[in-house]
Amino acid sequence: MRNLLVKGISGLSLMMLCATSVKAQSTQNIKISVDQIEQNLEYLSSDELAGRKTGEPGIEKAASFLEEKMRTFGLKPYFETYRDSFQVNGLQGYNVVGLLEGTNEDLKDEYIIIGAHYDHIGTGKEVNGDVIANGANDNAAGTVAVIELAKQLSELGNNGRSLLFVLFSAEEMGLKGSQHLAEKLKAEGMDLYAMINMEMIGVPMKAKDYEAYLTGYEKSNLAEKFNEYSNGEKVLGFLPQASQLSLFKRSDNYPFYTEFGVPAQTISTFDFSNYDYYHHVDDESENLDPEHMAALFNKLIPGLHKMTMTSEKEIKMNQE
Repeated sequence: MRNLLVKGISGLSLMMLCATSVKAQSTQNIKISVDQIEQNLEYLSSDELAGRKTGEPGIEKAASFLEEKMRTFGLKPYFETYRDSFQVNGLQGYNVVGLLEGTNEDLKDEYIIIGAHYDHIGTGKEVNGDVIANGANDNAAGTVAVIELAKQLSELGNNGRSLLFVLFSAEEMGLKGSQHLAEKLKAEGMDLYAMINMEMIGVPMKAKDYEAYLTGYEKSNLAEKFNEYSNGEKVLGFLPQASQLSLFKRSDNYPFYTEFGVPAQTISTFDFSNYDYYHHVDDESENLDPEHMAALFNKLIPGLHKMTMTSEKEIKMNQE
């Protein structure tokens, strides 16, 4: 009887060890579909959506598309529905918000937000009869990043902290959607650990020894810890122009920094030399690089996943 018990315990221990090993390697086995990235980019930056301007029919179609993605991935609405509604300049705006609950009882009440704005400017200066500013890189690319990260992290199924995946509207009107949500979550008393924003990541950087830059690089140890979590690979780096142009204050990370005082920063690959179509009607999906995007997502997932799992809040603001 004792031998059977010992064998049973040994077998159980082996099973637990194997399960732990599989879990530890799970982020290395992720398969991201370049074709799916391309399809999502093409739809979100299609003429059908007419430049996704806040308050217009095109962005309503985009919101419905994103809600369905979240539903398919098994994300729960954080509010009564996936939509967080607000008014801006007499227009109705919607942030789209999906929740992936944490799996660790000690950590699940701490939140990490992964976000991007899905709105754009609608129309731009006419070029060859085209006036639709499709906003492929700005910011269908960041939107695709959020929904792809949501898909992959939900499939892993073992995020310790809770993840909130947010697509913001009215960024182009002055960060109105993110400001609304940051104030709302602060008033609710959310325990926000960090906010990661995705902005213009559709083409690779030129002649850099890192994959993407982080705005507000010096404000926290986020890049340092993220690279450590990424098996020492240099995923995030410092771009001088980002500091010179105050990009930290110009995207949807900033309201979360001002409201919560936690690391809230933007990841981008637009380095001012690798893309010519900012707020231009030729910002089309055909000018982006889905293979680069897939490679970047693969490199972001281990760091993001580890952020959910550490027993302590290791990512912190630097003292200024």
